[in-house]
Amino acid sequence: MASHLLKPAILLLLSTPALADDPTLTFKDGTFSPARLEVAASDSVKIVLVNAGTEPVEFESLSLRKEKVLGPGVTSFVVLKGAAPGEYDFFDDFHPDAAKGVIAVK
Repeated sequence: MASHLLKPAILLLLSTPALADDPTLTFKDGTFSPARLEVAASDSVKIVLVNAGTEPVEFESLSLRKEKVLGPGVTSFVVLKGAAPGEYDFFDDFHPDAAKGVIAVK
């Protein structure tokens, strides 16, 4: 009986676009891009983390007190809540000498 209500709901979900505004960091075998990520200061900012490589990576930011391990091919995210304007270093803790980056909160 309720199946006539499900069709419009499913169509609405399928037609809703994904949010493309979330900044993304892509890691690949000891490198990542972009090396400088600018985000707006707000109550919270979601940063999408993509491991496009064949080995694990760890997003690490001591100044933001954030870390996230991603296996090969995994996509995840971290959320910055109430970060003050400024520049915050980050790196891949599994490849600490390979690459370093900055998240600039403006």
